Amino acid sequence: MAPAIAKPLLSDLVAHSTKVPSSHVRAVGDRPDLADVDHESGAGIPLIDLQQLDGPGRRGVVEAIGTACEKDGFFMVTNHGIPEEVVEGMLHVAREFFHLPESERLKCYSDDPKKAIRLSTSFNVRTEKVSNWRDFLRLHCYPLESFIDQWPSNPPAFRQVVGTYSTKARALALRLLEAISESLGLERGHMVKAMGRHAQHMAVNYYPPCPQPELTYGLPGHKDPNAVTLLLQDGVSGLQVQRDGRWVAVNPVPNALVINIGDQLQALSNDRYKSVNHRVIVNSESERISVPTFYCPSPDAVVAPADALVDDGHPLAYRPFTYQEYYEEFWNMGLESANCLDRFRPIV
Repeated sequence: MAPAIAKPLLSDLVAHSTKVPSSHVRAVGDRPDLADVDHESGAGIPLIDLQQLDGPGRRGVVEAIGTACEKDGFFMVTNHGIPEEVVEGMLHVAREFFHLPESERLKCYSDDPKKAIRLSTSFNVRTEKVSNWRDFLRLHCYPLESFIDQWPSNPPAFRQVVGTYSTKARALALRLLEAISESLGLERGHMVKAMGRHAQHMAVNYYPPCPQPELTYGLPGHKDPNAVTLLLQDGVSGLQVQRDGRWVAVNPVPNALVINIGDQLQALSNDRYKSVNHRVIVNSESERISVPTFYCPSPDAVVAPADALVDDGHPLAYRPFTYQEYYEEFWNMGLESANCLDRFRPIV
Protein backbone atom coordinates (compact mmCIF):
# COMPACT_ATOMS: atom_id res chain seq x y z
CA MET A 1 0.00 0.00 0.00
CA ALA A 2 1.46 3.36 -1.05
CA PRO A 3 2.11 5.87 1.76
CA ALA A 4 -0.29 8.78 2.04
CA ILE A 5 0.91 11.89 0.24
CA ALA A 6 1.37 14.86 2.55
CA LYS A 7 -0.94 17.77 1.86
CA PRO A 8 0.97 21.05 2.31
CA LEU A 9 -2.13 23.26 2.26
CA LEU A 10 -4.74 23.26 5.01
CA SER A 11 -7.72 23.33 2.66
CA ASP A 12 -6.60 20.07 1.03
CA LEU A 13 -5.55 18.46 4.31
CA VAL A 14 -8.97 18.95 5.91
CA ALA A 15 -11.25 18.76 2.87
CA HIS A 16 -13.28 15.88 4.36
CA SER A 17 -12.17 16.00 7.99
CA THR A 18 -14.52 16.03 10.96
CA LYS A 19 -11.78 16.84 13.49
CA VAL A 20 -9.08 19.50 13.77
CA PRO A 21 -5.68 17.86 13.13
CA SER A 22 -3.43 17.79 16.19
CA SER A 23 -1.02 20.12 14.36
CA HIS A 24 -3.64 22.87 14.61
CA VAL A 25 -4.97 22.28 18.15
CA ARG A 26 -4.02 24.97 20.66
CA ALA A 27 -3.06 24.22 24.25
CA VAL A 28 -6.02 24.47 26.64
CA GLY A 29 -4.99 27.87 28.02
CA ASP A 30 -4.35 29.24 24.55
CA ARG A 31 -7.70 28.64 22.88
CA PRO A 32 -10.22 31.30 21.87
CA ASP A 33 -12.92 31.72 24.50
CA LEU A 34 -15.66 32.21 21.95
CA ALA A 35 -18.28 32.84 24.64
CA ASP A 36 -16.36 35.81 26.09
CA VAL A 37 -16.55 38.11 23.06
CA ASP A 38 -18.33 41.44 22.87
CA HIS A 39 -20.73 41.22 19.92
CA GLU A 40 -21.76 44.87 19.84
CA SER A 41 -24.47 46.06 17.52
CA GLY A 42 -23.05 47.69 14.42
CA ALA A 43 -19.44 47.42 13.35
CA GLY A 44 -17.85 47.22 16.81
CA ILE A 45 -15.33 49.91 15.74
CA PRO A 46 -15.84 53.52 14.55
CA LEU A 47 -17.48 53.87 11.13
CA ILE A 48 -16.24 56.91 9.17
CA ASP A 49 -17.77 58.24 5.96
CA LEU A 50 -15.00 59.53 3.66
CA GLN A 51 -17.46 61.34 1.36
CA GLN A 52 -16.19 64.76 2.51
CA LEU A 53 -12.50 63.89 2.82
CA ASP A 54 -11.74 65.92 -0.32
CA GLY A 55 -14.56 68.40 0.22
CA PRO A 56 -15.60 71.22 2.56
CA GLY A 57 -16.10 68.76 5.42
CA ARG A 58 -12.48 67.56 5.36
CA ARG A 59 -11.61 68.92 8.81
CA GLY A 60 -14.39 66.91 10.45
CA VAL A 61 -13.37 63.69 8.69
CA VAL A 62 -9.70 64.22 9.60
CA GLU A 63 -10.65 64.77 13.25
CA ALA A 64 -12.75 61.60 13.26
CA ILE A 65 -9.83 59.62 11.81
CA GLY A 66 -7.47 61.08 14.43
CA THR A 67 -9.82 60.18 17.28
CA ALA A 68 -10.21 56.62 15.96
CA CYS A 69 -6.42 56.21 15.59
CA GLU A 70 -5.88 57.44 19.14
CA LYS A 71 -8.65 55.56 20.92
CA ASP A 72 -9.26 52.40 18.87
CA GLY A 73 -6.41 51.87 16.40
CA PHE A 74 -9.14 50.49 14.12
CA PHE A 75 -11.97 52.05 12.11
CA MET A 76 -14.14 51.30 9.09
CA VAL A 77 -14.52 53.57 6.07
CA THR A 78 -17.39 53.95 3.63
CA ASN A 79 -17.37 56.02 0.42
CA HIS A 80 -13.70 55.14 0.20
CA GLY A 81 -13.39 55.56 -3.57
CA ILE A 82 -12.81 51.93 -4.58
CA PRO A 83 -15.71 51.10 -6.94
CA GLU A 84 -18.04 48.34 -5.82
CA GLU A 85 -17.36 46.33 -8.99
CA VAL A 86 -13.60 46.41 -8.25
CA VAL A 87 -14.22 45.17 -4.70
CA GLU A 88 -16.58 42.43 -5.86
CA GLY A 89 -14.15 41.42 -8.61
CA MET A 90 -11.33 41.06 -6.06
CA LEU A 91 -13.39 38.82 -3.79
CA HIS A 92 -14.66 36.77 -6.73
CA VAL A 93 -11.23 36.09 -8.23
CA ALA A 94 -9.82 35.29 -4.76
CA ARG A 95 -12.49 32.64 -4.25
CA GLU A 96 -11.88 31.32 -7.77
CA PHE A 97 -8.18 30.93 -7.03
CA PHE A 98 -8.72 28.94 -3.84
CA HIS A 99 -11.25 26.72 -5.59
CA LEU A 100 -8.77 25.76 -8.32
CA PRO A 101 -7.60 22.12 -8.37
CA GLU A 102 -4.87 21.36 -5.85
CA SER A 103 -2.29 20.73 -8.59
CA GLU A 104 -2.90 24.18 -10.06
CA ARG A 105 -2.70 26.02 -6.73
CA LEU A 106 0.48 24.21 -5.72
CA LYS A 107 2.34 25.81 -8.63
CA CYS A 108 2.48 28.88 -6.39
CA TYR A 109 3.37 27.06 -3.16
CA SER A 110 6.51 27.86 -1.13
CA ASP A 111 7.41 27.71 2.55
CA ASP A 112 10.19 30.31 2.04
CA PRO A 113 9.03 33.51 3.79
CA LYS A 114 11.47 35.62 1.76
CA LYS A 115 9.68 34.95 -1.53
CA ALA A 116 7.70 37.97 -2.70
CA ILE A 117 4.99 35.87 -4.37
CA ARG A 118 3.97 32.64 -2.69
CA LEU A 119 1.10 30.45 -1.60
CA SER A 120 1.47 29.00 1.87
CA THR A 121 -0.43 28.14 5.03
CA SER A 122 -0.59 29.22 8.67
CA PHE A 123 1.98 32.06 9.20
CA ASN A 124 5.50 30.59 9.10
CA VAL A 125 5.42 26.81 8.77
CA ARG A 126 9.19 26.59 9.25
CA THR A 127 9.13 27.87 12.83
CA GLU A 128 5.64 27.41 14.29
CA LYS A 129 4.80 24.77 16.85
CA VAL A 130 1.03 25.04 16.29
CA SER A 131 -0.42 25.92 12.90
CA ASN A 132 -3.18 28.42 12.14
CA TRP A 133 -6.41 27.65 10.29
CA ARG A 134 -5.73 29.51 7.03
CA ASP A 135 -4.11 29.30 3.62
CA PHE A 136 -2.87 32.51 2.03
CA LEU A 137 -1.47 33.90 -1.19
CA ARG A 138 1.09 36.63 -0.58
CA LEU A 139 1.56 39.19 -3.34
CA HIS A 140 3.91 42.15 -3.53
CA CYS A 141 2.07 44.93 -5.33
CA TYR A 142 4.21 48.08 -5.57
CA PRO A 143 5.71 49.05 -7.89
CA LEU A 144 3.05 47.01 -9.70
CA GLU A 145 5.07 46.52 -12.89
CA SER A 146 7.88 44.91 -10.88
CA PHE A 147 5.66 42.09 -9.59
CA ILE A 148 2.51 41.54 -11.63
CA ASP A 149 4.19 39.16 -14.10
CA GLN A 150 5.07 36.88 -11.17
CA TRP A 151 1.45 36.64 -9.98
CA PRO A 152 -0.70 33.59 -10.76
CA SER A 153 -2.01 33.53 -14.33
CA ASN A 154 -4.92 31.31 -13.34
CA PRO A 155 -7.77 32.30 -13.02
CA PRO A 156 -7.22 34.09 -16.36
CA ALA A 157 -8.55 37.42 -15.04
CA PHE A 158 -6.46 37.28 -11.85
CA ARG A 159 -3.68 39.71 -12.76
CA GLN A 160 -5.97 42.31 -14.29
CA VAL A 161 -8.55 42.23 -11.49
CA VAL A 162 -6.06 42.14 -8.61
CA GLY A 163 -3.85 44.76 -10.29
CA THR A 164 -6.79 47.14 -10.51
CA TYR A 165 -7.78 46.53 -6.89
CA SER A 166 -4.21 46.97 -5.58
CA THR A 167 -3.81 50.27 -7.48
CA LYS A 168 -7.07 51.61 -6.03
CA ALA A 169 -6.08 50.40 -2.55
CA ARG A 170 -2.76 52.23 -2.79
CA ALA A 171 -4.50 55.45 -3.75
CA LEU A 172 -6.75 55.10 -0.69
CA ALA A 173 -3.77 54.35 1.55
CA LEU A 174 -2.09 57.59 0.44
CA ARG A 175 -5.26 59.61 1.12
CA LEU A 176 -5.51 58.09 4.59
CA LEU A 177 -1.85 58.77 5.35
CA GLU A 178 -2.39 62.42 4.40
CA ALA A 179 -5.41 62.63 6.70
CA ILE A 180 -3.48 60.96 9.52
CA SER A 181 -0.64 63.48 9.08
CA GLU A 182 -3.09 66.37 9.32
CA SER A 183 -4.78 64.86 12.36
CA LEU A 184 -1.42 65.01 14.16
CA GLY A 185 -0.97 68.68 13.26
CA LEU A 186 1.65 67.90 10.61
CA GLU A 187 1.85 68.89 6.96
CA ARG A 188 -0.44 66.80 4.77
CA GLY A 189 2.43 65.05 2.98
CA HIS A 190 4.53 64.27 6.05
CA MET A 191 3.72 60.55 6.51
CA VAL A 192 3.92 59.87 2.78
CA LYS A 193 7.44 61.39 2.70
CA ALA A 194 8.49 59.66 5.93
CA MET A 195 7.97 56.22 4.35
CA GLY A 196 10.67 56.60 1.71
CA ARG A 197 10.04 54.87 -1.62
CA HIS A 198 7.11 52.90 -0.13
CA ALA A 199 6.16 49.23 -0.40
CA GLN A 200 2.82 47.45 -0.65
CA HIS A 201 1.83 43.84 -0.38
CA MET A 202 -1.34 41.90 0.24
CA ALA A 203 -2.38 38.56 1.65
CA VAL A 204 -5.32 36.86 -0.02
CA ASN A 205 -6.55 34.80 2.95
CA TYR A 206 -8.66 31.68 2.77
CA TYR A 207 -10.18 30.25 5.96
CA PRO A 208 -11.90 26.90 5.31
CA PRO A 209 -14.84 25.81 7.47
CA CYS A 210 -13.49 24.39 10.72
CA PRO A 211 -15.18 21.41 12.43
CA GLN A 212 -14.02 22.53 15.91
CA PRO A 213 -13.47 26.31 15.85
CA GLU A 214 -13.03 26.47 19.62
CA LEU A 215 -9.70 24.59 19.34
CA THR A 216 -7.79 26.82 16.92
CA TYR A 217 -7.33 30.27 15.38
CA GLY A 218 -7.45 31.63 11.89
CA LEU A 219 -4.74 33.94 13.18
CA PRO A 220 -3.93 34.40 16.89
CA GLY A 221 -3.69 37.80 18.56
CA HIS A 222 -1.07 40.00 16.91
CA LYS A 223 -0.20 43.54 15.85
CA ASP A 224 0.60 44.49 12.26
CA PRO A 225 4.24 45.32 11.48
CA ASN A 226 3.50 47.74 8.63
CA ALA A 227 2.23 51.36 8.63
CA VAL A 228 -1.46 51.02 7.75
CA THR A 229 -3.62 48.03 6.78
CA LEU A 230 -6.70 48.16 4.53
CA LEU A 231 -8.82 45.05 5.00
CA LEU A 232 -11.39 43.84 2.51
CA GLN A 233 -13.53 41.02 3.88
CA ASP A 234 -16.48 39.09 2.57
CA GLY A 235 -19.71 38.95 4.56
CA VAL A 236 -18.47 36.31 7.03
CA SER A 237 -17.42 37.46 10.50
CA GLY A 238 -14.03 36.50 11.86
CA LEU A 239 -12.00 39.58 12.79
CA GLN A 240 -11.88 40.56 16.47
CA VAL A 241 -10.12 43.53 18.08
CA GLN A 242 -8.89 43.79 21.66
CA ARG A 243 -10.33 46.68 23.65
CA ASP A 244 -9.84 47.13 27.39
CA GLY A 245 -8.77 43.51 27.74
CA ARG A 246 -11.84 42.10 25.94
CA TRP A 247 -12.27 40.88 22.41
CA VAL A 248 -14.75 42.82 20.28
CA ALA A 249 -16.19 41.30 17.10
CA VAL A 250 -15.78 43.46 14.00
CA ASN A 251 -18.93 42.69 12.05
CA PRO A 252 -18.63 43.13 8.27
CA VAL A 253 -20.43 46.19 6.86
CA PRO A 254 -21.39 46.13 3.17
CA ASN A 255 -19.10 48.24 0.95
CA ALA A 256 -16.87 49.21 3.90
CA LEU A 257 -13.17 48.55 4.44
CA VAL A 258 -11.49 48.03 7.82
CA ILE A 259 -8.47 50.26 8.46
CA ASN A 260 -5.94 49.70 11.21
CA ILE A 261 -2.77 51.35 12.44
CA GLY A 262 0.40 49.26 12.28
CA ASP A 263 3.57 49.48 14.34
CA GLN A 264 5.28 51.90 11.94
CA LEU A 265 2.59 54.55 12.38
CA GLN A 266 2.71 54.04 16.13
CA ALA A 267 6.43 54.84 15.98
CA LEU A 268 6.00 57.71 13.48
CA SER A 269 3.31 59.25 15.72
CA ASN A 270 5.58 58.89 18.76
CA ASP A 271 3.04 56.65 20.49
CA ARG A 272 0.12 59.06 20.05
CA TYR A 273 -1.59 56.48 17.81
CA LYS A 274 -1.68 52.82 18.75
CA SER A 275 -1.15 49.57 16.89
CA VAL A 276 -3.77 47.28 18.44
CA ASN A 277 -3.93 43.54 19.08
CA HIS A 278 -6.37 41.70 16.82
CA ARG A 279 -7.13 38.10 15.87
CA VAL A 280 -9.15 35.96 13.49
CA ILE A 281 -11.49 33.20 14.64
CA VAL A 282 -13.05 30.61 12.35
CA ASN A 283 -16.43 28.92 12.12
CA SER A 284 -17.88 25.54 11.23
CA GLU A 285 -20.46 26.71 8.68
CA SER A 286 -18.71 28.63 5.94
CA GLU A 287 -15.43 29.51 4.33
CA ARG A 288 -14.15 33.09 4.69
CA ILE A 289 -12.14 35.27 2.34
CA SER A 290 -10.25 38.36 3.46
CA VAL A 291 -7.74 40.54 1.63
CA PRO A 292 -5.55 42.78 3.79
CA THR A 293 -3.43 45.31 1.91
CA PHE A 294 -0.33 46.18 3.93
CA TYR A 295 1.13 49.60 3.17
CA CYS A 296 4.72 49.92 4.36
CA PRO A 297 7.81 52.09 4.36
CA SER A 298 10.50 50.98 1.94
CA PRO A 299 13.11 48.75 3.62
CA ASP A 300 15.71 51.55 3.79
CA ALA A 301 13.30 54.18 5.16
CA VAL A 302 14.35 55.48 8.58
CA VAL A 303 11.34 55.43 10.91
CA ALA A 304 11.39 58.38 13.33
CA PRO A 305 8.70 60.85 14.45
CA ALA A 306 8.54 64.47 13.35
CA ASP A 307 10.29 66.89 15.71
CA ALA A 308 6.92 68.51 16.43
CA LEU A 309 5.69 65.28 18.04
CA VAL A 310 8.58 65.10 20.55
CA ASP A 311 8.44 67.37 23.61
CA ASP A 312 8.67 67.24 27.41
CA GLY A 313 5.25 65.64 27.65
CA HIS A 314 6.01 63.21 24.83
CA PRO A 315 9.66 62.11 25.02
CA LEU A 316 11.06 60.06 22.16
CA ALA A 317 9.35 56.66 22.40
CA TYR A 318 11.67 54.72 20.05
CA ARG A 319 15.14 55.18 18.67
CA PRO A 320 15.24 55.68 14.89
CA PHE A 321 15.35 52.39 12.94
CA THR A 322 14.99 51.24 9.36
CA TYR A 323 11.94 49.27 8.34
CA GLN A 324 14.25 46.44 7.24
CA GLU A 325 15.74 46.32 10.74
CA TYR A 326 12.30 46.23 12.31
CA TYR A 327 10.87 43.62 9.94
CA GLU A 328 13.73 41.18 10.46
CA GLU A 329 13.20 41.46 14.21
CA PHE A 330 9.44 40.94 13.79
CA TRP A 331 9.89 37.86 11.64
CA ASN A 332 12.43 36.32 14.05
CA MET A 333 10.17 36.94 17.05
CA GLY A 334 7.08 35.48 15.37
CA LEU A 335 3.50 36.63 14.99
CA GLU A 336 2.48 36.04 18.61
CA SER A 337 5.57 37.54 20.24
CA ALA A 338 5.55 40.42 22.66
CA ASN A 339 5.36 43.86 21.12
CA CYS A 340 8.25 44.05 18.67
CA LEU A 341 8.41 47.83 19.01
CA ASP A 342 9.65 47.44 22.57
CA ARG A 343 12.97 46.24 21.13
CA PHE A 344 13.49 49.77 19.81
CA ARG A 345 12.85 51.72 23.01
CA PRO A 346 15.69 54.18 23.81
CA ILE A 347 18.24 52.90 26.30
CA VAL A 348 17.83 54.96 29.45
